[in-house]
Amino acid sequence: MIFGYARVSTQQQSLDEQIEQLRRAGAEKIYYEKFTGRTNKRPEFEKLKKRLLPGDELIVTKLDRLGRKTSETTKFLDECFKRDITVNVLNMGRLDDSASGKLMRNVVLAFAEFERDMIVTRTQEGKKYAKLHNKNYREGRPKRVITPKYRMIYEYKTSGHSYTETAKAFEISKSTIQRIVKQVESEKEAIE
Repeated sequence: MIFGYARVSTQQQSLDEQIEQLRRAGAEKIYYEKFTGRTNKRPEFEKLKKRLLPGDELIVTKLDRLGRKTSETTKFLDECFKRDITVNVLNMGRLDDSASGKLMRNVVLAFAEFERDMIVTRTQEGKKYAKLHNKNYREGRPKRVITPKYRMIYEYKTSGHSYTETAKAFEISKSTIQRIVKQVESEKEAIE
């Protein structure tokens, strides 16, 4: 059987292009997920590894889709070779267990890991600079914008309705309502 595996690092990225490339390359069953290459928790990848049998083929668009750590990816590839599973990397070709094949994959993996480390370094440097030069800088998710809908939720809740009633009326969680109420009230306090 021919399997495909696609992965992107953030929820905002699209898997569509990778999935289309895998289909065109002949993948019959495609596993995909949105997880950073740094995490060890990739449930779809774990399912795929359990399904691979001798004689199967695994297709990925790029080698770093299998992981960012050279040692981890090399270990997985070695297991595939031992079990007679073909690994086809679309931007490199089919990998083999020859000396030149090992060299090529190790060089590519080392550069992918280096690139990831450089991104982390530049991000940290950018945050450090922003903290020093921007007094309003704050890390994390941007503050929620209080939209007219959120104001309506706030008004409904503060007009005598419980969190449960408000959650049912607007089909949102109680915790979201609590955050909206807290933010609206803190903005009112800031104005006063």
